[in-house]
Amino acid sequence: MNLEELRLYLLAKKGATEETPFGPGALVYKVMGKMFALVAEDAEPLSITLKCEPGQALFWRDLYAAVRPGYHMNKTHWNTVTLDGSIPQSELSGMIDDSYELVVEGLTRARREELARGPADPD
Repeated sequence: MNLEELRLYLLAKKGATEETPFGPGALVYKVMGKMFALVAEDAEPLSITLKCEPGQALFWRDLYAAVRPGYHMNKTHWNTVTLDGSIPQSELSGMIDDSYELVVEGLTRARREELARGPADPD
């Protein structure tokens, strides 16, 4: 998955936004103001940091050498994945989906309902 494909996949998530609060080179993807992915866009190969259930985080690390504890993140809940082609596309997509869902589940009920409603009509 190249950078543009990754960006499109991340931004297709309901309510997802792309920001650069850490400056150039670090694309942060949020839902309702909460981060679910961090892409090191200048890394070669590309890498992405994703939220993960603690047991699942360890599972992915044991399964793939390209999955490491989250760089500069809580290593219990975040993994950094190097996109070197060693992880099947379907599994990478699943990791991204899981990260997004974990963040959405952690939102307050009011924020989840706001996300479900979507943006207000401009009329």
